[in-house]
Amino acid sequence: MNKRTLWSAALVVGLAVTASACGSAAGPGSSSGGSGDKLVVWDWKSGDAKAANYLAKAKADFAKKHPGVNIEFVAQPYDQFYTLLGTAIQSGKGPDVIMFNGGGKIRDRSDALAPLDEYVGEDKQRLAGWEAFSKEGKVYAEPVTLQGHPIYYNKDLYQKAGLNPDSPPKTWDEFTKNCGVVTEKTGAKCFALGNKEGIGIQFWLSAMGSAILTPQEYDDWINGKRDWNSANVKKIFELWKQAGDTGLNSDGANSTAMFNDAFGIFNSAKAANVIGLMSDVGHWKDFSEFLTPEKVGVMPAPVVNSAAKPSLPYDGGIGYAVAKWTKDPKLAADLVRSLTSTDALKSFYEDGGAIVSDTTVDVSKGGPSVKTIQTEVKSGKPALHVALPSKTVDLMGRLSQELLSGSTTVDDVVTQLAASDKNG
Repeated sequence: MNKRTLWSAALVVGLAVTASACGSAAGPGSSSGGSGDKLVVWDWKSGDAKAANYLAKAKADFAKKHPGVNIEFVAQPYDQFYTLLGTAIQSGKGPDVIMFNGGGKIRDRSDALAPLDEYVGEDKQRLAGWEAFSKEGKVYAEPVTLQGHPIYYNKDLYQKAGLNPDSPPKTWDEFTKNCGVVTEKTGAKCFALGNKEGIGIQFWLSAMGSAILTPQEYDDWINGKRDWNSANVKKIFELWKQAGDTGLNSDGANSTAMFNDAFGIFNSAKAANVIGLMSDVGHWKDFSEFLTPEKVGVMPAPVVNSAAKPSLPYDGGIGYAVAKWTKDPKLAADLVRSLTSTDALKSFYEDGGAIVSDTTVDVSKGGPSVKTIQTEVKSGKPALHVALPSKTVDLMGRLSQELLSGSTTVDDVVTQLAASDKNG
């Protein structure tokens, strides 16, 4: 999602928050502490069939450098991942290598991780997305994917409504006017939205923020100088509420899961637009399988404030870190480097559609939407929600549900978020 070379999407979904990208459920599994002949990896990807070739190539790359060292991947369920990891951190023992979402998830736990700066220097130019895995000038993970939040649209619905599918609206007023035409002509809603887990507001904040905040406000936000009481910040949440109040969203947003029910609404042409991901799920490859590549469009955020300059929001999506307790951090770091090797990441892109951190991987055959994303990456900026503390992101999710239900006000929301942000 960075100065800037792209892409999670992280392309994987974070997560943010790539909440749907869960591997097969498993118990906490074994731990090794880097015994010298075995390394244990915790993630939520190794149970995914689309990651099989990626992991096979990463293992093969590592085996060339360290023959005889066994690797055990333990796929944890994503919804329990950080809880299980917290138990391991408290005990001071667990896996040697750990998958993380970029942003607050890893920064909040950096004390339990080994800085990787002395091991990853050769990869700095090849890979993008480092900032999401860094804290106070130190790198704690190598980015595997880039994750961001493009606004996708269904070109077929636009065409059926008599609109030019190759010329998406450039302003918010044009966008909402077009949405009215699409709904009238096709019955499809404007936005497919899932906010049952409070994730929808993360996507909204990051996708729409650059169309509302001035470039200086945007940069200040990323750098920790956030003015929650500014008119433009409030406007982001006012539009969130307005979209719900005026019926732009798909029905029952607060009871609809983002993964994968909201994306299913878009795939089934019941909504013309969706703020999706660049990587993993809810992304260009998934949508192309349902709608065909030619029908999946990607548009910049429609301008709300004429002083704003819309950009693609993205950061490092998922990455691998080394636990502080591992007995051989260099060995574990070598495994991390194999997990971000070019051949491995190329497979991850080809099989799963992940926009990977390796800027040398060719995505030209991915179809029109991925080409647009790759072009926008060059001028992209970090995602706004990734810059927030994890506790503030969680609070924002709960408050966003209250805004949609009408049980709170924008002023109250920004007041609470400002207090949470200040306390870290």
